[in-house]
Amino acid sequence: MRLAKALVSGLLVLVLLFSPSPALAMTAPELRGAKSLQDLSPDMHGKDLQQKEFLKADLKGFDFSNADLRGAVFNGSQLQGTNLQGADMRDVVGFASGFQGSDLRQARLDRSMLLQSHFRDALIEGADFSEAVLDQPEQKALCARAAGTNLLSGVSTTESLGCA
Repeated sequence: MRLAKALVSGLLVLVLLFSPSPALAMTAPELRGAKSLQDLSPDMHGKDLQQKEFLKADLKGFDFSNADLRGAVFNGSQLQGTNLQGADMRDVVGFASGFQGSDLRQARLDRSMLLQSHFRDALIEGADFSEAVLDQPEQKALCARAAGTNLLSGVSTTESLGCA
């Protein structure tokens, strides 16, 4: 009986030692975000990056023009001076991110959650913000320079921002 218990205990130790640890699982947002950054280069023009997570990422000056970023997460990310011209950013979560000086011309940001994000000096001609969630001061500042119509959705930037 003792031998059986010792064998079971030894087997249990081996299982615990060689089983994947929950801490290594790719379910933690930080680990998924780090994995998304592994395959990233400064030139991501036209790439399919749907549902990638860029958490607290420094993406300043990157080229995401015409990229498919639908459902991507940019929480706490730095996107200053980033080229997002023509990017499909529908359903993006960009909480507390910096888009200052970025190029969002002709980008689709429909239904994106952009609370606590900043867009000072961003180029937004033809960007579609339909149903996007923005802080009121940012929305008003964007309205002050809204112009153009998105070529894909046919919605004007002014209309998409709900400017009066």
